[in-house]
Amino acid sequence: MTGLDFEKLYAARLQAVSARPYLATALYALHIVESPSVPTMGVDKHWRCYASAAFVDRTPVEELASVLVHEVSHLVRDHHARSDRYARAHDLAGPAERLRMNIAADAEINDDAFGAGLVVPEGAVTPQQLGLPPGSLMEDYLALFTLGPRTQEMAWLDCGSGADGSSREWELGPDGADGLSEQERAGVRFRVAQGIAGRPGNAPGGWRRWAEEALHPSQPWRDLLGAALRAAVSAPGVGEDYTYGRPARRSACLPRVVLPSLRRTPPRVAVVIDTSASVSDAELGSALLEVAAITRAVGGRRDLVTVFACDAAARIAHPLCGAEGMSLTGGGGTDLRAGFRKALRTRPDVIAVLTDGQTPWPDDRPSCRTVVGLFGRAPAWREDNPDYIPDSPPDWARVVEIG
Repeated sequence: MTGLDFEKLYAARLQAVSARPYLATALYALHIVESPSVPTMGVDKHWRCYASAAFVDRTPVEELASVLVHEVSHLVRDHHARSDRYARAHDLAGPAERLRMNIAADAEINDDAFGAGLVVPEGAVTPQQLGLPPGSLMEDYLALFTLGPRTQEMAWLDCGSGADGSSREWELGPDGADGLSEQERAGVRFRVAQGIAGRPGNAPGGWRRWAEEALHPSQPWRDLLGAALRAAVSAPGVGEDYTYGRPARRSACLPRVVLPSLRRTPPRVAVVIDTSASVSDAELGSALLEVAAITRAVGGRRDLVTVFACDAAARIAHPLCGAEGMSLTGGGGTDLRAGFRKALRTRPDVIAVLTDGQTPWPDDRPSCRTVVGLFGRAPAWREDNPDYIPDSPPDWARVVEIG
């Protein structure tokens, strides 16, 4: 046979769409290119799918449908960008590492890609073949295996730059014809995520998790907490006072009258840390790191930050300038109302609370701004009250989920 059998590929694509309708937008956005240099089929990050005519000729339509779903999954899950980020973060380079990324990306996809209308294609890499647990991401798998006896038979794998981020000689590149722009690629991913969210029962668990992340991307909580603190300590009225050390600019209008000028004094911050038994040692360690971040939000003035350890009662306050050796004691129940009362005695401009949220909260709004860093938790449950729901932070607090 000469030339690529496009009719066979189009029949395979139709079968793939029938089996995975939520991937229809992505499958039809994929531009197919004939390439004798590709071992089987591969994709580039511009959404071109390169196919070997010999491979298409010898492969049944049912198996080609599975391969198309596999290849387009690399692009939908953005494996090329994720591979590049992982390589930069771990200082990885060379074809061996890119092959390892391709294998890990295949394991992420093939974990639950087949069945329900799709056959398992020949040579498909699964987590079980690598001795790895199913249900993980490419980045998790990369941390768990290296090239060795288990991967010797996978050396032929080459899904293209769309899988591992490394460009191939047989790819058309960014200036080639029929590639998708970055905005078009993002639009396709969004449509796929919408399709999965609209009928989640038709998609495997891995795809449902991906769609949730795509439609509601998580934001870096450290940046959010820092922004909330900076907004609180720089809010109008925080740290403002009058001084005669520098005359007001309007004094020139009133000869022989000295008017005070308005100045900003550094804000005082009280940090209340939940040390009850429900907060782990790791979370307490994170809390101490956040205390250091809070000092940066107030310009590095460590003497203006006071820390209170609180479970059912507030402990002795620690000035942050001596906080390196402080111990966060506690371990009982939680009642942060005591921590609020003690913190307010220091007349702070801002109160920052780090807690798991399983506590009663003050009935009245404090006289200063409040930022709550909330450690992530599953819904609380009590044996004596199965319907128990802990009080959520009050509306007057700026809440940031931590972790």
